[in-house]
Amino acid sequence: MVVLTPGSDVGRRTAVMLALVAATVAVAALSLAVGSRSIGIGEVLGALLGRADSDNATVITSQRLPRTLLALVAGAALGVAGALMQGHTRNPLAEPGLFGVNAGATFGVAVLVFALGVQSSVATVVAALIGAGAVSTIVFLLGLGSLRRGAMVMLAVLGTTMAALLSALTAALILLDRQTLDVLRFWEVGAVSNRDLELAGPLVVVVCAGFVLATANAFSLNALTLGEDVAQALGTRVRRSRVVGIVAVTLLAGAATAVCGPLAFVGLVAPHAARFLSGHDYRWLVPYAGLVGAVVLTAADTVGRVAAPPGELQAGVVVVLVGAPLLIAITRRRRLVAL
Repeated sequence: MVVLTPGSDVGRRTAVMLALVAATVAVAALSLAVGSRSIGIGEVLGALLGRADSDNATVITSQRLPRTLLALVAGAALGVAGALMQGHTRNPLAEPGLFGVNAGATFGVAVLVFALGVQSSVATVVAALIGAGAVSTIVFLLGLGSLRRGAMVMLAVLGTTMAALLSALTAALILLDRQTLDVLRFWEVGAVSNRDLELAGPLVVVVCAGFVLATANAFSLNALTLGEDVAQALGTRVRRSRVVGIVAVTLLAGAATAVCGPLAFVGLVAPHAARFLSGHDYRWLVPYAGLVGAVVLTAADTVGRVAAPPGELQAGVVVVLVGAPLLIAITRRRRLVAL
């Protein structure tokens, strides 16, 4: 039996987990209270409990609550996907877009608008999800041989190549059709506001399935960090672990990108912050990364609301402004490069 004493490693990590949960709750409360109209925490609680009937309560329940929940779910999904990507590729700069997920989602939306002239938000989400899933599937099928040889680097190369190709094709469609340009210039920014929540139920199911696979995959990643030969000797099925990881990344990153658009750096920043707190134990790193991702994206959305009054900056812009300097710092610190 494991005893959770204050000085034990399990006790410390559990305390960190509780602190991250508290930070997530705090940033969610701040997201509900802060905006063009500041609302007191007491009134926020009253609106959530159905005890308030006012204009502020309507703003909270109809506008701020949906975007806050979306930011929490999407941020957690991207954080977990980023942790899996970095663990499987052994690359500290890996993030969900490395498999071409973002480029595939964007290309799916571009084809929808260019070929069919459809601008429905629901159709856009479906097209983005299909595009992200299709590209990940193609990359996976092309990289089956690399899985047999245990070289995840090949998958990263294939994903980067597919992303470059689809980005070029998307640019061509944008240049040929103004309607496609008008749709994509807003969708590509990445945001959690003004998103249609009609597909929230199915997408939550997709994300939950991704979380389950990621949790199971975290145990295998601990063995894989010792090397594939050692992992096999310990009873880990290496190829199955790789496949589960790829599927989890596709579900998590694909769903988040389909609803919110491409959100760069969340899947890069969150795993590094989580690794600082948890070390290299993926049983803790994966949930830590999910909580950090939720905090980062929700905080970015909240800051964006008040950063440029009377308008607002989209969450994707704020995350990039924070993530770009961090990326430079990561590349300059050898201590973080060695996974």
